[in-house]
Amino acid sequence: MAESGDDHFPFEQLDFLYVPSRDVASDLAFFSDVLGGRVVFAIDSMGTRVAAVRLTEDPPLVLLTDHLEGERPILVYRVPDLSAALTELEGRGWRREHTFEIPHGPICSFTGPGSGPGGHRVALYQLTRPEVAAHFEGRRDF
Repeated sequence: MAESGDDHFPFEQLDFLYVPSRDVASDLAFFSDVLGGRVVFAIDSMGTRVAAVRLTEDPPLVLLTDHLEGERPILVYRVPDLSAALTELEGRGWRREHTFEIPHGPICSFTGPGSGPGGHRVALYQLTRPEVAAHFEGRRDF
């Protein structure tokens, strides 16, 4: 953790807000038509809908999805070395939930006592495939 006067932070940046949605198309319309966000993509594949909307020039990108359980969003932070970050956080009491692959690279989410007293949802990922963002940009299935 960064200490006072220390310029080291545990994560590089918050890249994604992974937000559960009961109706991705309606939520996407709200984020784009009402809030003025720019739709990056809207994908309907294998029974899952995911849409990305940009509300600011810089991250995070808001990802709306119908397959995410619960009501809370997941804060998805980028780290330079996922393995090292996991080891460091587990040493401080975080507990690993799932490690899997997303298009951008490996990711791990945390749960239980490691998610904090308020039950916040946090995931860390390592950007190993930066070129995939361009692959999805502009795709509109709905």
